[in-house]
Amino acid sequence: MKQLSKIQSMLFLAGGALMVIGAGCFAFLWQQQVACWVFLLGALLFAVMQMMQSYEGRDITLMRLKRIQSLADILFIIAGILMVDNVFGFFRPLFSNMIDYVTYVSNKWVVVLLIAAILEVYTVHRIDHELSKKNIKE
Repeated sequence: MKQLSKIQSMLFLAGGALMVIGAGCFAFLWQQQVACWVFLLGALLFAVMQMMQSYEGRDITLMRLKRIQSLADILFIIAGILMVDNVFGFFRPLFSNMIDYVTYVSNKWVVVLLIAAILEVYTVHRIDHELSKKNIKE
């Protein structure tokens, strides 16, 4: 795995912290107009830095896990966009009536965030396991 520089690692950690702060503030109804943007900024930082940490080897398992991790990163960003839409309603004009909007878009950021978090936890543990197994054999 390609290691991140110190600045990139700090941005990665800051992105994760911003995601937690933004989601927590949004869930507890505290300054949602700001919290949604904090989460989206954190998701962007986290995703970009994690995608920069590429795998340069030929192990198929690790390549698959990095692709799944990239999918989780994209889902984090989509969750942030849906969170911003939940506050400001940018996607409302795309729907013919309010019932369709509520059915298909409103508060769906929670589901997308949950799926992304599950994929992220799975891939982080599996990548760590695969790398430690690889280092033991060498």
